Amino acid sequence: MPLLKIFAALALLLSAAPVTANELVGVASVIDADTIEIRGVRIRLHGIDAPESRQLCRRNSGDEWRCGQQAALALSDRIGRRTVNCAVRDVDRYDRAIAVCTQDNQDLNRWLVNEGWAVAYRRYSRDYIEAEDQARRAGRNIWSGEFLMPWNWRRGQRLP
Repeated sequence: MPLLKIFAALALLLSAAPVTANELVGVASVIDADTIEIRGVRIRLHGIDAPESRQLCRRNSGDEWRCGQQAALALSDRIGRRTVNCAVRDVDRYDRAIAVCTQDNQDLNRWLVNEGWAVAYRRYSRDYIEAEDQARRAGRNIWSGEFLMPWNWRRGQRLP
């Protein structure tokens, strides 16, 4: 009987996990810096918002750079082809799982904010405010110059 349970659990892990599952595990593809995909399931990272892929930021020197694209590349480099574990908390209006994702016991959502690749999305969570404060004080990545909050950029605002 225990062998049957092991096979059932293995089959569940290897199948495409439904969005309503409590946990999604697998190799992730990065869609953008706050959205990944595991076995066909889109996952929006809980409590954070990252610059959009086409979003530009401005360094103190005045040079513009593709901060959204760089944020996504940083996440992709960080996770590589290793397994990511996502604890699903909810489902959004676009049918994406909302999750806290970890790799090697490190919270990837927190990592993105702490490294200055994303901000705490206070509208939905207060979980990553301290990490954002640390990144801002250190002047990491998007905090190294001027940028628009991703929600303002999505509303059509642009750097002057």
